[in-house]
Amino acid sequence: MEETPVDFLSIPVSTGTTILACAYRTGVVLAADSRTSTGAYVANRASDKITQICDNVWMCRSGSAADTQNVAAYVKRMVEEHAMERNGTGFRENESNDRAMMVDVRVVAKLTQKIAYENKEKLQAGMIIAGWDRVRGPQVYGIPLGGSMLEAPFSVSGSGSAYIYGYLDNTYKENMEREECEKWMTEAISLAIARDASSGGVIRLVTIHENGCEKQCVLPKDHKVCDGELEQVATTTTAMV
Repeated sequence: MEETPVDFLSIPVSTGTTILACAYRTGVVLAADSRTSTGAYVANRASDKITQICDNVWMCRSGSAADTQNVAAYVKRMVEEHAMERNGTGFRENESNDRAMMVDVRVVAKLTQKIAYENKEKLQAGMIIAGWDRVRGPQVYGIPLGGSMLEAPFSVSGSGSAYIYGYLDNTYKENMEREECEKWMTEAISLAIARDASSGGVIRLVTIHENGCEKQCVLPKDHKVCDGELEQVATTTTAMV
């Protein structure tokens, strides 16, 4: 019996992740897992899905890694040109006299949405734009597949989002403090990682506020334990003599 060759190029590749962004009282927090999967194969277990566009605006990326990385790079270049045209040098002095490139969050979101919509037949990209500016404060914009745009208190995307929509809707609070928001988002991503095979690795957090931004990394041993899940055991290495 003759075997029919498999055309691997025509087989759709499933991609998965969990990304989340939320506005708290004085800023925004972006969170994501770190697993990049190609079907059932984990291509990268420590990827960074939160990309900086400028000093006060960051992007969470889901879908095709190649598509979203190129969209982020293109938006970043357009934002730099816009800032230079508007501010001369493209930089503003902040309270600590450091040079920072500050752009309105909605401008970045509209540029991203325009690229996503005009190329909706070619891109497999779901993105979240979040940041803080002096005009409108903390803002979160969801830009799903197809290129629509929705401003919301929080936005979630990726294959793991289906497992935590109910948890997010049930536990979300308005005007949370920074620590409470970071804890809430870390628990949500932990639950998605426990249920979604395409989400995993560490949890990366980026917090943006009036005075700048900070990055954090939550290791698997510090993730919230889901029902029926075994606790992570910290591994130690023994030196061989």
